[in-house]
Parts: sequence; C-alpha cells; structure tokens
Amino acid sequence: MSERVRAGLLVVGHVDPKSQHIAGDYPELFDALLEPVDVEVVPYAVDEGRWPASLDECDGWICSPSRLSVYDDVDWISEMEKLVLELLAREKPFVGICFGHQLLAQALGGKVEKSPNGWGVGVQEYEIIEQLSWMHPPLERFKLIASHQDQIVDVPADARVIARSEYCPVAAMAVGDRAWTVQAHPEFVPELADQLLAGRVELIGADRVAVARESLQTTSHRDAIASWIATFLRAGR
Repeated sequence: MSERVRAGLLVVGHVDPKSQHIAGDYPELFDALLEPVDVEVVPYAVDEGRWPASLDECDGWICSPSRLSVYDDVDWISEMEKLVLELLAREKPFVGICFGHQLLAQALGGKVEKSPNGWGVGVQEYEIIEQLSWMHPPLERFKLIASHQDQIVDVPADARVIARSEYCPVAAMAVGDRAWTVQAHPEFVPELADQLLAGRVELIGADRVAVARESLQTTSHRDAIASWIATFLRAGR
C-alpha cells in the first residue's frame, strides 16, 4: 500500500450543472481519479473566496479546469496567479489541469489565446518529448480527453514543454522539479465528455463534435496520468 498523500484541489470552475449527475463536479471527478492511487483530494472553492489558510495544509496542490479563460478580467484570477507563484517559490508540488496549465504559463509571463484552429475536443493523442522521473508507468505517447479552445502560444522562459501534438504544441509543461501541467482532462470520463459535446454542437461545429464523440470509444491513459500525479506528489513531500 502506498503512503497516502493529501492534494489540495484549487477549484476555479464547475462542470455544467446539467451534466453533474453523471460523475459530479470537479471535487468528485478528481476524487474518483485519484482515490485509487491513495491521494486524498481536499477541495478549496477559491472562485467563491475559500482559500487555503496555509500552503502547508496539503502535501501538494492541483488547479482544476474552468469554463473561464485565464485572461478574463476576474479578480480571483490574479490572486490565483500570485498563489501559484508562491507555490513555485516555496517548491510545493503543483499540478495544473487545463485552466491550471494555462494559468501557470500566464503567471510566468507566457501568453494564452484562442487557437485559430478552433476547439480541441474528444480523445487526443500527445507525444512525450521529455521523460521525467515521476512518469510511472513510462509512456512515449498518451491519450486523454480534451476540451479547450484556448491554449498556450508563448511558453515562459522558466518552463519547458514536455508533451505536444499537432493541434496543441504545448500539451504539457514543467517548471523546475515541483510543477507540471497538462492541457487535457485526466479527470473526465467518456460519459461526461459525450454529454458536454452533445450540448455544444452550435459552439464547436457539428462535424468536429461528431468526430470527437466517436473518439470517446478509444481508451485513454487517465489511470496512468493519475499514477503520475500520485508519484509526483509523493516525490515532492
């Protein structure tokens, strides 16, 4: 049995309420993802003003996805940037997912904008270009469910790209030894992604939605990424 670790989940958004009956909101999704690898998820609703009293309350930290963009004019986004920079300065383990991936880049001086190629949705495949010690099991490529139009277009000087795809050149990123981020959604399950896609045909486009929904039949590497997160958090204690 692995030693149990506590991950503070910085909740910066919510699953569409019409779809929460499938697998819950982000706290439930991340709990289902990480409970099997002995990670206890402790949610903090920072978008509602509930911040951790101390960064020592948990062994490491995860930033959730959000339907907002990191460049939106929302007060708590700038506060989240300060928090992420403090985590880096104190070398606290940090994992950013989707919005959290983009937030770390923006906080360090990178740039995030909408892709001219439109939405990246469905199961996407990414090439790993830097193997890191916590990547157990090791993979050369991985597949995850994606759902984004924004993406990192300028990588900050302090960061390095660790995974990429043709559509998403900055699919995963690392900063030092204590922070890494990924654009896709390891916490998503196919049933949730399918319902979200079904409700976004006008937004995304019928053809792209059809292809994305078909791709959900493909097995993703969500369990492997959960193992990476757990190994990473334990290494940073």
